Amino acid sequence: MIFCVEDDDGIRDLMIYTLNAAGFEAKGFPDGETFYKAFLGQTPELVLLDIMLPGEDGISILKRLRREGSQVPVIMATAKGTEYDKVIGLDLGADDYLAKPFGMMELVSRVKALLRRTRPVGSSGVLSLGGIRMDTVQHIVLSEGKRIELTFKEYELLRKFMENPGKVFTRDQLRLSVWGDEFAAETRTVDVHVGTLRTKLGKCGDLIKTVRGVGYRLEAGCRSETDSHLAADCRLEAGK
Repeated sequence: MIFCVEDDDGIRDLMIYTLNAAGFEAKGFPDGETFYKAFLGQTPELVLLDIMLPGEDGISILKRLRREGSQVPVIMATAKGTEYDKVIGLDLGADDYLAKPFGMMELVSRVKALLRRTRPVGSSGVLSLGGIRMDTVQHIVLSEGKRIELTFKEYELLRKFMENPGKVFTRDQLRLSVWGDEFAAETRTVDVHVGTLRTKLGKCGDLIKTVRGVGYRLEAGCRSETDSHLAADCRLEAGK
């Protein structure tokens, strides 16, 4: 997932459209406030961050991210075109920059290059835990060796769990991460989707645990009923 923080609606929409067309998932935010809200529920692979923003500017947002220990890759975008802004951004921990106006092909090229540098060497995009196996590149999910069909929301829920095994998520965190700000219905919808996800996963659905009064988590340990070779796969695979 790529987060685009850009206050110009037209530019932001074009960036998101271009990234989606290039095979990336992307969400847009007009300011730091909406960006932080989403960031609490989901850590993106990369952030495209405009310097000139209403309220808190991009430099301040970058400083806050690095101060709080986040190492998410950041590409700064500036319309000023001054060497000072570029140097300040890079000194504060930005990984790259784009000078406005920039072309969409250049945007995609910079994103791909940065992700190649920051992703683990040999990463296959495969998540495996217990009897569940997820290929995030081909969007294929296997449960105990059998391919299952998930809706987009069910898939995103499962990926959230598998990227963070053992971590407890509140219903609000899951709702914000998967449905975003456009979804304002009750958190009961999250419960319904978790229920259908468990059903489709079969025996592996037992790995999704309800934490009373809080939300849900995916067990970090493998189930004893699974085959021994699957137990060895209870990890994020790295090119294997």
